[in-house]
Amino acid sequence: MLRLPSFDITFTQLILASVALHGILLIYGHWQDTHLVVKYTDIDYVLLMPNIYLHESFGKWVFTGADLLIGVLIQKILRLRGMSEHRAVKFNAIWLLNPMVANISTRGNAESVIGAMVLGAFYLVMTRRIRWGAFLYGLSVHFKTYPIIYSIALLVMMDDKYFANELSQQDLEEKEEKQKVIQEQRRKENVVVRTVKDLVDFVTWRRVQFGLISGGWFFLITGLMYHFYGYEFLFETYLYHVTRKDHRHNFSFWFYNIYLTFTSPTGTLIGVLTFVPQLALVLAIGCCFGKDIFFCAFLQTFAFVAWNKVCTAQYFMWYIVFLPLLIPCLASNPRFSLKAQGGRMLLGWVASQGLWLSQAYNLEFLGLNTFWNLFLASACMFATNVWILVELIAGAEYEPIFGARGQIRRIWGASTASSRSV
Repeated sequence: MLRLPSFDITFTQLILASVALHGILLIYGHWQDTHLVVKYTDIDYVLLMPNIYLHESFGKWVFTGADLLIGVLIQKILRLRGMSEHRAVKFNAIWLLNPMVANISTRGNAESVIGAMVLGAFYLVMTRRIRWGAFLYGLSVHFKTYPIIYSIALLVMMDDKYFANELSQQDLEEKEEKQKVIQEQRRKENVVVRTVKDLVDFVTWRRVQFGLISGGWFFLITGLMYHFYGYEFLFETYLYHVTRKDHRHNFSFWFYNIYLTFTSPTGTLIGVLTFVPQLALVLAIGCCFGKDIFFCAFLQTFAFVAWNKVCTAQYFMWYIVFLPLLIPCLASNPRFSLKAQGGRMLLGWVASQGLWLSQAYNLEFLGLNTFWNLFLASACMFATNVWILVELIAGAEYEPIFGARGQIRRIWGASTASSRSV
């Protein structure tokens, strides 16, 4: 059992502490913007137009607000899954008091906005507000393409049990009996026929409804932007990422190869082929763990970032947002020592980045030719991420969101034993 720190803090106090942390970094960031010649600026989204008309730090306050909104959503999700208010606050602090998260948002990066959209869409689907969840999910994919990787997991989660509580007790029992008969018959069929029938059964009205609404909003908004900005928008937003080749050093394992073949025709082909293992892994994880959407989303995002052909520190925000929802899954497994195994994974993750950053510093600031050392450091970081991914899959307690009756399983509540029966 995980022993959490014994500090006594309410959710309101946690929010205020997070606001104070973000405020300090915003003030420091404003000082940096006025004293440094080189600045980091993000894409000028329509969302940030008030930076021109209201205040130059408007966008940073929006990103800070998104950080806090994510904290509210994490708290709600933990409470829905049965965790007490006091214990949920401690897990939530992993996000709200995370200095890395606060620093990235207050330096002008919009990753927290997309995180809030994704987590909000999951929360709405989890609470059966399918139409609003589909709208927000479609908007998130338009805003930044990577949330498309969660589509399979969301569809897997929305199986027949998802809406089982809409049936009467008699209808539910009759349906379960029919399912048993069908399953028994399919065991006698060959693999191909069984697979085809399973795929046909997978296509339900609610899954189609979710796909139509989310896809419809995505294409509507994308079409509107295309009307205003033309092909340049379409290329820079979506098509560019398919053949993208980034010759600047970054955490990615593929960087050095792309750097060496940057002007070669094979460089583009290699850039496209890197998607094959990445998307295959993401698809497999979604199919296997989709019913525990938050655990699955962390694994998918972690794998997606680790295998991506471009990787920078801001990409870590994509999976850190799910960390407060993952750690309880690790802590609930008696065979997994969060303090020992979790500590080793955290140490390996930080150490591998430190090794890479030391070589990047030698290249960027000292002008030393450390490209080969940088590649070895990237390989070390990639191997560490693969090890962490395997440890998480083996060590976490897989906990589907919904039980047999379609109710959200309160797995971290007082009646944990009874709620675990699926």
